[in-house]
Amino acid sequence: MLAKITSKNQLTLPKSVTQAVGATEYFDVEARAGQIILTPVRIQRGDAVRAKLAELDLNEADIADAVAWARVPQAAPALIAEPVGSYVVASKKPRKTAVAKSRPKA
Repeated sequence: MLAKITSKNQLTLPKSVTQAVGATEYFDVEARAGQIILTPVRIQRGDAVRAKLAELDLNEADIADAVAWARVPQAAPALIAEPVGSYVVASKKPRKTAVAKSRPKA
């Protein structure tokens, strides 16, 4: 079977090929000996999160503390009042408006 690559490097796989490997959304792509190898993969995001937490040596108590900290209402930043008189407002020139031409009465 032939498949054509587009100018945007997109490739449409034949339906018979995708049916043969089953419903999958992601493929591992590898170039080996002048060939492109596509291997269907299933992304397991939960496993990735658990691996990252283990790498950072975080436990459930650390996560609970972080969530509790994030949920504490923060005080709004104080606004700094400036005197009104310190600004000079330049006057605007009046805009010229178009004058409608009147038609002579018949």
